[in-house]
Amino acid sequence: MKDTVFPSSRQATNDGAAAAKPSFPATKSQLYGATRPLYRPQPKPHRYRRSCCCSCCIWTTVTILILLLLAGVSAAILTLIYSPHRPTFTVSSLKVSTLKITSSSKLITNITLNVNAKNPNEELIYIYGPIAISLTTKNDVVMANGSFGPFVHGTKNNTLLKANISGGSQELDDSSAGELRVALKNKKGLPLKMKLDTKVKAKIGGLKTPKVGIRVICERIKVTVPNGKSPSKASISNAKCKVDLRVKVWRWTF
Repeated sequence: MKDTVFPSSRQATNDGAAAAKPSFPATKSQLYGATRPLYRPQPKPHRYRRSCCCSCCIWTTVTILILLLLAGVSAAILTLIYSPHRPTFTVSSLKVSTLKITSSSKLITNITLNVNAKNPNEELIYIYGPIAISLTTKNDVVMANGSFGPFVHGTKNNTLLKANISGGSQELDDSSAGELRVALKNKKGLPLKMKLDTKVKAKIGGLKTPKVGIRVICERIKVTVPNGKSPSKASISNAKCKVDLRVKVWRWTF
């Protein structure tokens, strides 16, 4: 009878342990773990959008500077060729038909105003929009207001502007009403200041400039209260008018 030999379990265990025993030196997979995910480098974020915005800002700034330079050169050339002068304004006449303060401190006025506008230029035409009129005291009490209509001011031309202005029965405070009553009793007259506000653009041949705001201030005008139905004439012999440009300054931020 043939004997069957079975290997002992201890021997099998020893053999398995020997097979599972790691080799030396240990590999990287053994040190860090065979199941660790592989490192994949992330793509760098695109920065072309930011660079594009910077480029747009730079080119916009350069374009604006070039346009300002061209405008300055053009203005200098026009100044040398045409030597433009500002228009001038003078008060031709001012008649007061009504000027009184009621018992309820209401100011009632009715005034006829004539202003002469002069364009001294030989090549330059001024185009005016509506002109707002305001007549005030030295304490900024509005005596009357109104407006002149728009008009085209031709070269080497004098234009007479006429308007009837009124106070609109405005109510004054007690302090202003008291001071005005005292001033109206002065025989030398009540000093007034006239203010004109409008927008104008210039034309040279086929070229037109953008509209520019101007303010005309005329001082040393003196009025008196009319006697009866006859209007009183204001003293305008010493009146002086000054023309100021009112240009808005734009601030660009990038």
